Amino acid sequence: MRRILATALTAALLALTGCAGGAASDRPLVAVSTNILGDVVSNLVGDDVEVLTLMRPGADPHSFEISAAEAARVRSADLLVANGLGLEEGLQQHLDAATADGVETFVAGDAVDVLPYTSTDADGADDPHFWTDPARMIAVVDALVPVLEGLDGVDAAAIADRSAAYRAELAAVDAEMTAAFAAIPAERRALVTNHHVFGYLADRFGFRLIGAVIPGGTTLAAPSASDLADLVSAIDEAGVPTIFAESSSPDRLVRALAEEADLRVEVTELFTESLTEASGDAPDYLTMMRVNTERIATGLSP
Repeated sequence: MRRILATALTAALLALTGCAGGAASDRPLVAVSTNILGDVVSNLVGDDVEVLTLMRPGADPHSFEISAAEAARVRSADLLVANGLGLEEGLQQHLDAATADGVETFVAGDAVDVLPYTSTDADGADDPHFWTDPARMIAVVDALVPVLEGLDGVDAAAIADRSAAYRAELAAVDAEMTAAFAAIPAERRALVTNHHVFGYLADRFGFRLIGAVIPGGTTLAAPSASDLADLVSAIDEAGVPTIFAESSSPDRLVRALAEEADLRVEVTELFTESLTEASGDAPDYLTMMRVNTERIATGLSP
């Protein structure tokens, strides 16, 4: 009797497992490298698609890693959406493996007008932080939507409707940023951050990039004494009133720079490379851009 019951229970569990697996496979799987792009993709696809966002809230896109189970899911995804331009340094091997396995890959950086880093210590590399300009994010959406509409089992018309609505929201944020930054006197539109992340915003809205505490284009680099000395001189000469520290990177260096150089500056946190948890100040891309705009405008206004 016990053997019969055990066999029956095993059969029932296998049946349930099979049903669960079938339900999960009913929707196409889109794996997304960063949480910023994950939020954008989720807004476009709704419930038609399972979105696997690899980067946790508050993580550093240059250095975060994923588990073996997540890597396996990426290789079995129907579509992989990556930022590209060298941003996902800790993840690149898994992205390359998925592409080699035949996973269709959309690289957002391929859809934008790419700028080189303005910093001389970045060796002319392409700047991957295009999302700081919402107009470039609109270009990403325009290129991504046809790819999403082509996935098996999705409602292409619904995706088109959602993308049109989201595109309008991006345009609204762009207009808000234009108005807010136009109110800052030109001589005060100068940015200092943890590392070089605002090239696209500066190009679009007329800011000067005075420098960054961490040289080059990655948070994995470290400043030398001469780097800091040069930056102190540039900040002092420009009369920068606020230094901006990124939420995904420790701001100890920024605060030490302000204190040791005896600079009379404020240190203000921005959300530049990662979204926060839902309860944080930047739970989605649109909110992140609005919060950053308000903080930059406040920090640099007379």
